[in-house]
Amino acid sequence: MEARELIARRAAKELRDGQVVNLGIGIPTAVANYLPEGVELILQSENGALMFGPTPRLGAQDPDFANAGGQPITLLPGAAVFDLAASFGIIRGGFVDATILGGLEVDQEGNIANWARPIAPGKYTPGMGGAMDLLAGARRVIVTLQHSSKTGSKVLKKCTLPITGAGVVDLIVTEKAVFEVSPAGMVLIEIVDGVTVDDIRAITEADFTVSDQLCAYQV
Repeated sequence: MEARELIARRAAKELRDGQVVNLGIGIPTAVANYLPEGVELILQSENGALMFGPTPRLGAQDPDFANAGGQPITLLPGAAVFDLAASFGIIRGGFVDATILGGLEVDQEGNIANWARPIAPGKYTPGMGGAMDLLAGARRVIVTLQHSSKTGSKVLKKCTLPITGAGVVDLIVTEKAVFEVSPAGMVLIEIVDGVTVDDIRAITEADFTVSDQLCAYQV
């Protein structure tokens, strides 16, 4: 299974009945395709959509209905679409139970950097969209990202890129492992089959402890 799909499938396992869940740009948008069977929740997109489902089949897309990444969505019965002011009223008002966001870097203190991708020495891509609002407004923050880049670990002792939110991350999901994050530090709670704790330590810059209930990656 491709890494991004694996991460999206695992992140979807965190969602619960009755929640309002925001899906960010990138890997999180795919979570809508892997919602747990029997779980009824409300998906929210920061560009102004509430109550949507999986990606529509080819030919059934409506160009007027898209997620925050511009990809087509399927509106479900009871859905609503609205402007950014209403959307951010939901986010800032504390009505989002969980947000699933992509990340460029995360660290052991629960910090996340997910907007300032370097494009030249001292220069970064502009703007962070709604991520800062989501990190402040959502009750739970789940970060999805691939464990490493070409230059090394993306799960760090301290973020090197400008951070979007400090001490806000609750769960980190990569294609290799799942970590819980709290003020006490990072705890490894799941690893994929065929990977050992030593393997995870070798590809993770951050310090972490291992849960007494460490288990196989749930997909």
